[in-house]
Amino acid sequence: MTRVRPLTPLAVLATLLVTVAATLTVAATPARAAPSVVRVSGSQGAWQLTVDGSPYTVKGLTWGPPVGEAVARMPDVRAMGVNTVRTWGTDGTTRPLLDAAAANGVKVINGFWLQPGGGPGSGGCVDYLTDTTYKQNTLTEFVRWVNEYEAHPGVLMWNVGNESILGMQNCFGGSQLEDQRVAYVRHVNEIARAIHAADPNHPVTSTDAWTGAWPYLEAHAPDLDLYAVNSYGAVCDVRRDWEAGGYTKPYILTEGGPRGEWEVPDDANGVPREPTDVEKRDGYPAAWNCLMSHGGVALGGTLFHYGTEQDFGGVWFNLLPGNERRLSYYSVARTYGGAAPANTPPVISAMSDLGDVPAGGTFTVDVAASDPDGDPVSYALMVNSKYIDNAGALVPASFTGGDPFTVTAPDRLGVWKLYVYARDGRGNVGIESRSFRVVPPSVPGTKLSQDKPTTASSYQAQGDGAPFLPTLATDASLATRWASDWSDPQWIQVDLGSVQSFDHVQLVWEAAYGRAYEIQSSDDGASWRTVYATTTGNGGVDAVDVAGSGRYVRVHATQRGTGWGYSLFELGVYRR
Repeated sequence: MTRVRPLTPLAVLATLLVTVAATLTVAATPARAAPSVVRVSGSQGAWQLTVDGSPYTVKGLTWGPPVGEAVARMPDVRAMGVNTVRTWGTDGTTRPLLDAAAANGVKVINGFWLQPGGGPGSGGCVDYLTDTTYKQNTLTEFVRWVNEYEAHPGVLMWNVGNESILGMQNCFGGSQLEDQRVAYVRHVNEIARAIHAADPNHPVTSTDAWTGAWPYLEAHAPDLDLYAVNSYGAVCDVRRDWEAGGYTKPYILTEGGPRGEWEVPDDANGVPREPTDVEKRDGYPAAWNCLMSHGGVALGGTLFHYGTEQDFGGVWFNLLPGNERRLSYYSVARTYGGAAPANTPPVISAMSDLGDVPAGGTFTVDVAASDPDGDPVSYALMVNSKYIDNAGALVPASFTGGDPFTVTAPDRLGVWKLYVYARDGRGNVGIESRSFRVVPPSVPGTKLSQDKPTTASSYQAQGDGAPFLPTLATDASLATRWASDWSDPQWIQVDLGSVQSFDHVQLVWEAAYGRAYEIQSSDDGASWRTVYATTTGNGGVDAVDVAGSGRYVRVHATQRGTGWGYSLFELGVYRR
């Protein structure tokens, strides 16, 4: 985490005065500037976008920061050579963004969101055949904001919907899917017609995630002025698809850049291999060059993404993760003819591949990094558990050393990602990542519990993957597990067959772990002795050294660590 020294009260006052003055200046700008007239003109294969009669190629970025940061950030956007930003929603909070854009000679593609977006997780599933209330509400709401902003000089065009034609496959199937897609596009066209009636001076488009949406637009949305597509690894196929489809309208790219998680091959650990920083840098001009090779048809695009988040998706795509400029930032600026940089980020040219790592153990990471300007490079390491629990956050890794680094692995099983940050102290960063798999530490000696009779207080008989039987905790497979009812207390016990001495117990928890539990032994299965107890369990792998004996070994759990029950991949009893 980058720490910023607090400003003195005088500096705070000065900053506040400058900010207020800038805000007042920006706020006054729209009153002085006239609204632009934007047209899609020309004929088949020879179109162009014009603003007030002058040709205009969209050289854009998708916009990610809060609207409240627009005043501070828009000069940077403009300095990159960007003339357009794209949003996904337009409402009562939009004016400050339009004001800041117009004040810096930037225009906005104003988006309107329609469900389902990219799928149910992006807004739910609407029945466009029967839900007249939703359709009327969105029509009314969108036209309301068109009326509010149509005279603003920051407006370039209106964009209705995002990836919903493709996203409907997550809501419907068969002939119903086809009917819903047609009904959705007809609603888009109804909105486009209403927008034109309210604002004849700005074009209307509609975005989807693949060119397979365009036949629907061609057949059922004649009131659109142009098409739009989000395309990453397939952007160089868009021209071919347009020519093969015989379409009669031009298009813009509304998202594009290096290949996404859904397009790359899996690595040795079975998860998508994230492109390197250098590959991402090169992906932006490659996408732009493919797009603009379609002269007279492709009218420009907005590359993805002017964002500052440094979570999983932010590190994959953002030009400014954590407000630090990376190679991709400068690559886009160079592509758009922006200002030449005075300093550029460190370049990570190599990072060692990682494989299986014992839970809580250490592993070594080699990184080759250099700074083109000779600046000293400092490092930070982060980990992410998305491929275990869908978490987006990156958290600091525990590590020592400098190159190579010695990293302590988390104790939770599964495939993690390790990120290496290389910083130059000048606001620039290089980021590289690799996946690694956390596995249980190997235990020497004899495993007394393997495939022995195992019983429990309860087990889940229903649910995806059920039944989760007690015997699945002693079958030596980390692909199977026991899971209890969602209540306290619960127990699971293994019958070793005869009285045995043991000195180690390994518990490999699924996400549903025990916070408070005891490990007990018994000669007869009725009278129990406690050999270990904890009230601070945190899941992952518990490797417990004990001194015990008995025919039966039991885990008696009294407090769950989650709202679920208890779940063990493995209950291992050992004599070393």
